[in-house]
Amino acid sequence: MPLVADAGANSLLRFLARRRVPLGFVTAVVTAVLAHPTQTSWRVGLVIAIVGELIRIWAAGHLEKGREVTRSGPYRWTAHPLYVGSSVMAAGVVIAANSAIAGLLAVVYMVATLTAAVRTEEAFLRGRFGGAYDEYRRSEGEEMNRRFSMARAWRNKEYRAVVGLLIGFVFLALRVAAPI
Repeated sequence: MPLVADAGANSLLRFLARRRVPLGFVTAVVTAVLAHPTQTSWRVGLVIAIVGELIRIWAAGHLEKGREVTRSGPYRWTAHPLYVGSSVMAAGVVIAANSAIAGLLAVVYMVATLTAAVRTEEAFLRGRFGGAYDEYRRSEGEEMNRRFSMARAWRNKEYRAVVGLLIGFVFLALRVAAPI
């Protein structure tokens, strides 16, 4: 029986990992509907969300997806800096939205999808790079001196997160200006 439960859990993890962007869009729309932003919550949330996006841009500017185990930039300190940045961005959005229910929804979404993404991504990286990934995780991997590249961040499609963040904060600004 445990194999069936494991198969079901793995299937759920793969589903959440693959569908995290559309689920994030749904979460963002629900958060926007539940939002009660104030000028102060919007400003504070925006600053925090920008910090999160800057972390993501920094990470994306070092990452060569699927080609190597990246060990430069923020990858020297954490295995998943894109997810760290996403979490900081989400905290900023929640603060800007000024809604406890939206905050709870965001926490459930982030924990579920990022846990799934990390597990499936790590399984992929172990399968693709074997011992090199395990050495990296144990901080035993060879040093990598790579400069940040905005072109690399662009190739990694980080502009999509920037656009999404801008749209979300414009909408929240409209909610501040004309509360519903």
